[in-house]
Amino acid sequence: MSPAPKLAPDAAIVLGIAATAIPFARTPEDEAERWLRLLRLHGEVGAALQALGVSEDSLCAHAGESVDGERFADAVNPDHRDVIALVTEHAARVAIGRGAAGIGTIDVLMAVMEVYGTVFERALHAHGTDADEVLQRLAA
Repeated sequence: MSPAPKLAPDAAIVLGIAATAIPFARTPEDEAERWLRLLRLHGEVGAALQALGVSEDSLCAHAGESVDGERFADAVNPDHRDVIALVTEHAARVAIGRGAAGIGTIDVLMAVMEVYGTVFERALHAHGTDADEVLQRLAA
């Protein structure tokens, strides 16, 4: 079995700040918004999001409103585990899957997309982009 990938500095910063910010979110939508704001500021993902014009503020007034948050929480995290640990585990799997020695912000983004699903997609949309556009920008 190969060793777990190490965190790149920019990914460690995102996960560290998330560990202090996410617990204060009131809804899954608020969590997704916080992840997006953090990712926007760090690493390759931050550069891609900023190049796409993703700003600190949402373009939609209702971006932080909960849409069936209870169902989301139970479906994505049925054991009510620490979401930071959950995202970190998913990011490690993404990094291993692509054969990387370390976890970068791209892996964290992919993990957040996987964990939050349509909730994160709505956050991206509220900021004027979508997952496909972000992934295309990262691939360029």
